[in-house]
Amino acid sequence: MCFLQRSFSMTRVHHRLLIATFLPLCWLAMQAVHELGHVVGAWSMGGTVTRVVLHPLTISRTDLGHNPRPLVVVWAGPLAGVLAPLAAWFAVRIAAAAWDYLVRFFAGFCLIANGAYIGAGAWNGVGDCGEMLRHGTPIGVLWLFGLLAVASGLWLWHGLGPSFGFGRSPGVVDRRAAYASCGLLILTIVVECILHCG
Repeated sequence: MCFLQRSFSMTRVHHRLLIATFLPLCWLAMQAVHELGHVVGAWSMGGTVTRVVLHPLTISRTDLGHNPRPLVVVWAGPLAGVLAPLAAWFAVRIAAAAWDYLVRFFAGFCLIANGAYIGAGAWNGVGDCGEMLRHGTPIGVLWLFGLLAVASGLWLWHGLGPSFGFGRSPGVVDRRAAYASCGLLILTIVVECILHCG
């Protein structure tokens, strides 16, 4: 009985560790992928990037110098921000990796975050949305992107609860996933802090 209690207790620890570390890891990784889209978009259009801000305590941004195609560059962020994680999930799914559910959750997270950012930001022209509207994107396109991305993200999340220890019949949380998530979060924070100070 004591062994079973200890086993259940460790399962709850792994469940909590995975949730507490994977959500912030998804947030930081989502911002990095979004900004990478802006950077690649700027470079491919002959623009120059003066600074990329990635720090755990700030909202990410890409500062540009010369930007000959602002509409392409501004859309490159959210488009890469949803397409790159989806491509990663498809690749992992084809490989039938055991941690498919983590990449699927991350892809859903990126869809929801980018969709909410563009869809809701259209109302008051926040961040990228202001740039999109200034350069001719109809507000309806922003709302449609937001709606489709958020709905797709929620669809990807459907049924993932047991893998994270939730639901009426919760599954067992993989302790390796919990420890890997914790390690990756610490590494990401350290790298972003070093790059920010450098």
